[in-house]
Amino acid sequence: MKRRYKILRIFLVVVALAVSGLAVVLSYTSPCPSEASESGSERTYSAAVSRCYGSPDVIEIANVPKAEPGDDEVLVRVKAASVNPLDYHYMRGSPYIMRLEAGIGSPADERMGVDFAGVVEAVGSGVSKFKVGDEVFGGRSGAFGEYVTVRESRAIAHMPANVSFPEAAAVGIAGVTALQAVRDVGKVTPGDRVLINGASGGVGTFAVQIAKFLGAEVTGICSTRNVDMVRTIGADHVIDYTQDNYTERDERYDVIVDNVGNHPVTANTGVLEDDGRFVLVGGEKGDWIAPLKGPIKTILLAPFVDQKMSSMLAQLRQEDLEFLARLMESGDLDPVIDQEFPLDAVAEAIRYSETGRARGKIIVTID
Repeated sequence: MKRRYKILRIFLVVVALAVSGLAVVLSYTSPCPSEASESGSERTYSAAVSRCYGSPDVIEIANVPKAEPGDDEVLVRVKAASVNPLDYHYMRGSPYIMRLEAGIGSPADERMGVDFAGVVEAVGSGVSKFKVGDEVFGGRSGAFGEYVTVRESRAIAHMPANVSFPEAAAVGIAGVTALQAVRDVGKVTPGDRVLINGASGGVGTFAVQIAKFLGAEVTGICSTRNVDMVRTIGADHVIDYTQDNYTERDERYDVIVDNVGNHPVTANTGVLEDDGRFVLVGGEKGDWIAPLKGPIKTILLAPFVDQKMSSMLAQLRQEDLEFLARLMESGDLDPVIDQEFPLDAVAEAIRYSETGRARGKIIVTID
C-alpha cells in the first residue's frame, strides 16, 4: 500500500473516532440533581425550571432569585406566557446538536419559556422607551415565571390596548416566525397565491392572517377538525390533508410556507410556479439527522431549480414585534388560543404541545 493511502486511511479513522466521540458526548444526559430550591421570600419568585434533560416530568416549579434591572433593562411582572416547540426541544435537549449551545449533559440555563406578556415593574436608569406600569409583550428566556428582565432594545414592545395578556403572549416566536417567513423570505405581494402547510398550528395561524393582510390568496392545509377554524381566520381555500394531498393537485402557488415538512422538497417544487418561493420552517422530529434532512435537502436542491428554495430560523426582533402589535391593534391579526394552563401545570402544557394537535397557541397564565 502506498504511503499516501496509509495516511488517508489513518485520517479517516481519526475523523470517524472524532465524530463518534462527539456523538457520545452530545447524547450524554446527566442525572437530575436533587438539591432543593431556595425558600420563598421577597427576593425570590416562582418559575418553571428544568435542571436536566428529559420528558416533562423533569420540570419543577422552584423559587429562583429575583434580579434587579440593569441600566438598560426592564423588569416585567409576567401575566401570561405561551408554549412553543422550542420549549420541548430545549427540555429534551433534542436534536442533540443543539446541546452545543444549550449545554452538554444538562441545560446551561435552567429557566424555561420564551414568549411573555406582562406589566413593567421597574426600569433601569438608562431606559427611556418604557416606564413602570406599561403593558408589554415579547420574548426572553425564563418566561414561565413571575418575572423576566429584558434589555430595552431587545425583543420587547408595547401591547395594544385592545389585546389581552394571553393574546399578546401568544405572539412572540410564532408570530415573528410567520412574519419573517411570509413577508421577508417568501416576499409575498398582493395577488400572490400562497399555500400554508400546517395552517392550524402556532406559526400557521399567524402566517395565514399575515399573508391575507399582504393581499395574498391563501390556501391552508390542516386536518378535518381544523378546517372551519382556518377558514375563520381568513384562508380563501382549505385542504384537509387527511382527504387530499396538495402536492398531487393541479393548482400552482407563488409561495409555499411549509411548517410541517411532511412532503419531499421536490414534491413541493412540483406545485410551485417557475418563479415561486418555497420557505421551510418546520421539519421532522428526531435526535440526530431527521430534523436536519429537510433543510439540507432544500439547500442542496436550490442550485438546480428555478424556484427560490429557503430554510429559515426566525430571529426575535423588536421592530417585528411592533409591526405585529400594529396588526393586532387594527384587527388584522387575531391570535388563536387553544388552551390555558396555570404556572404549576407547565409540564402538562408542554406535554400537550408535544402531541402536535394544538390549534394555535397554548397559554400559561401566571397569577
